[in-house]
Amino acid sequence: MALRKLKIYNGPDYDQSSVSLLQTGSAADTVTISLGEVLPLLADAVASNRTWLTDFESDSITISADLYDVLQAYRHFRRPGA
Repeated sequence: MALRKLKIYNGPDYDQSSVSLLQTGSAADTVTISLGEVLPLLADAVASNRTWLTDFESDSITISADLYDVLQAYRHFRRPGA
């Protein structure tokens, strides 16, 4: 029986220090940026109660399935009754 080698695909290789603009099917531009760059800025904006956050609260974001699972577990265990 031959051993099968599995190759894990993690998506395209991007330079983490750069931001790329991607044209989508719609007229809006999207930006691909690392979560490590976004989180400190969003955390500061939330802590500072910036009003511009409400402009984006209905926007959709795309996250990886594993991050979604972690966030769901965090939501479950941080409940006051948990």
